[in-house]
Amino acid sequence: MSDDDRDIDVDSDEGDDSDSRQQMSRQTSGSQYHSQVFIAEKRAHHNALERKRRDHIKDSFSSLRDSVPALNNEKVASRAQILKKAAEYIQYMRRKNNSHQQDIEDLKRQNNLLETQIKTLEKAKEAGSFGDGKNSSYNETESDTSDMEGQVNQRRTKKMKFTSYH
Repeated sequence: MSDDDRDIDVDSDEGDDSDSRQQMSRQTSGSQYHSQVFIAEKRAHHNALERKRRDHIKDSFSSLRDSVPALNNEKVASRAQILKKAAEYIQYMRRKNNSHQQDIEDLKRQNNLLETQIKTLEKAKEAGSFGDGKNSSYNETESDTSDMEGQVNQRRTKKMKFTSYH
């Protein structure tokens, strides 16, 4: 082989390497492109989910604001104000609910006493001792009822006054 032939052989080897490098470079750049597209799609999906989450929170605060009577006319209220007023309203409603529960219990006790009185009066009527004053159970029941009425009246005067949430 002559020196010229060797140069040609060397040159031809380099050409083969250059082609394979270009192919590898194209494959690498192609996979990088696909990888970048995948990352961009993943980021866009994450951003959409985050936007949806924030919108849901915003809608929830708006709904909460609309549910609190003290904030009905305020369309621009901070989230801290909404939470504070909602907590106050919940506490108010709990106190009001407890008051109503106590009223219900008082009325149930009063109803039981009245039913007992009715039964006692019916028994006295059947026995014929209704008007003679000999039936002491009627007098005891009557005094129990008047005591109960005093408790109910006293209870009703203790009701809490809240005007801001009506």
